Formats: sequence, C-alpha cells, structure tokens
Amino acid sequence: MNDYLVRATALDGKLRAFACITTELVRELSDRNNALALASAALGRTATMAAIMGVMLKGKETVTLQIRGDGPLGRIVATADSEGHVRGYVENPQVELPPNDGIVFGDVEKLDVGSAVGEGFLFVIKDLGLKEPYIGSVPLATGEIGDDFLYYFAQSEQTPSALGLGVLVGKDQTVTQAGGFLLQLLPGVSDEDIDYIEDQIKQFPHVTTLLEKGHTPEQILQRLIPGEVNFNDKVEIRFQCDCSRDRFARGLISLGEAELVKIVEEDKQAELSCHFCGEVYHFNEAELLGLVTDAKRD
Repeated sequence: MNDYLVRATALDGKLRAFACITTELVRELSDRNNALALASAALGRTATMAAIMGVMLKGKETVTLQIRGDGPLGRIVATADSEGHVRGYVENPQVELPPNDGIVFGDVEKLDVGSAVGEGFLFVIKDLGLKEPYIGSVPLATGEIGDDFLYYFAQSEQTPSALGLGVLVGKDQTVTQAGGFLLQLLPGVSDEDIDYIEDQIKQFPHVTTLLEKGHTPEQILQRLIPGEVNFNDKVEIRFQCDCSRDRFARGLISLGEAELVKIVEEDKQAELSCHFCGEVYHFNEAELLGLVTDAKRD
C-alpha cells in the first residue's frame, strides 16, 4: 500500500480528523539516517506527525517539528508541506537501549523511546509566508512523541485532541509499519459523542496492529468516530528534500569572505552533506575561490 493521508470531518463539522499510513516514508528516513530501531521509531513518529500537520497548511506554507531532549537520541527534526512532502533526521541514529518494561507487541518488544528522547522541549515552527515564522513550544510531556504533541495541542492551540502515532520495527531493524491518526474536537461537540470517542480510544488497538491487519486510514477513522465520516481529500505522502548545490553554495557565501579564504588556505576544498537526505556536495579550490569573489560582492 502506498503512503497516503485522508482528511475528514464528522459530527456535523464539529470534528476534524486525519489518518495516514507512512510506512514507505519512515522506512526511507530510517535508511537515509542509517538508523537503528529506537531512532527509526522516534523519527518515524515525528515525521508522521509532520505529515499530518503539513496538510493542515495552505499553499507554500511549511511546518518544522523539533524534538530537543537531553536523551541519547539528541535532536529530532521533521519538515513537511501542504502537499505531503516530508523530510527528517535524528541527530544520533545509532542509539540502543533496553526494551521498555518487557512489553511486547506480537514478537516485537516495545522500544523505550521516552528514555531515548529524555526531557526537553517540543518546538513547532510554521512558515506561513510572513516576515517571521510562528514558533510554539512546550516542555516534553513524556518523550514518547505522541503524548508530547497532545500536550502541545492542548496548551498552545487549546484544541482537545486524540492522537495515535506508531512505528513497528522488526528484529532485523527494518520498518514494517508506520502511520497515525489525529482527531480534533471543535466547539459544539456533545458530551455523548465525546464519551464515545474517549471509550474508543481507551480500547483502540495500536495503530500499527491495525495497519498490519490491512486496515486503511479510512477504516481507522470509521472505527474511531461515531456516525458518518465525510472524507474530504486524499494526499500522497512521500519523502522529498529541497537541498541543492546552489543552496549549499549560498550557505558557504554567508560565512563571509574571511572564513571562506581560511577554508581555501587550510583545506583547499569543502565537502558538505545534507542532514535530511545525505546528499554530499563537494566544492574544489577553484569553486571556493569563485565563492570568495561572490562574498566580496555581498
């Protein structure tokens, strides 16, 4: 099944909902980061959340999610736009920790993402095409990613929400399932409907369990929401990085003439790699001298 997200409304427009499958995206992010299971799970949950929050935007707007914890994984970053393009990286992808309290899903032990992330802050940065981006932040609630975003929605956006994010990694370190859902309650939802949704969430299987059984994002939402679900659109989710040689060249120019001259004199070349996709850009001495000239003009 190709990765995609569905956006829906229900309860006479008083509930908006999103659900997605992101297995191929998370698998690619894991491979590009050379990530072990813990990093794949943490990055995959963050990237899935980015995909959901990205489709809430319009036009050329983008959202960047940053998890800055004091745990061994270090910083986790994911960026998405309104068209379903997602990229991301984790600072320390080779982290390993013992499983969480011996909990097992099938034959796969539950990864202790909370300990790997640690304590810190969640940042949500929205580039809405204005002079300055919107930046919201909250302390990390548990480091398990899903709990942290629920806390963000409650505190920063004052929106009651229900959220599920899941990444299943096999014993061979391969991502086998990934996806998530988000329900947001709008003013006017009845207490009866709220009670129904809360009951469903309490007994709801893990999202990766449903994906393993072949459930679609549409079916996940239909299980969660009372009454008719109106599906508004379907967006393909895929990895895409916007790095380029020209962008890295501009970054070198921004260092200034003196720093570029120092690089030329000491190293004779520069090799830069993109955090998000791993692409390597090499600049030889002649190219760096050309950038020095450009820096003088600036």
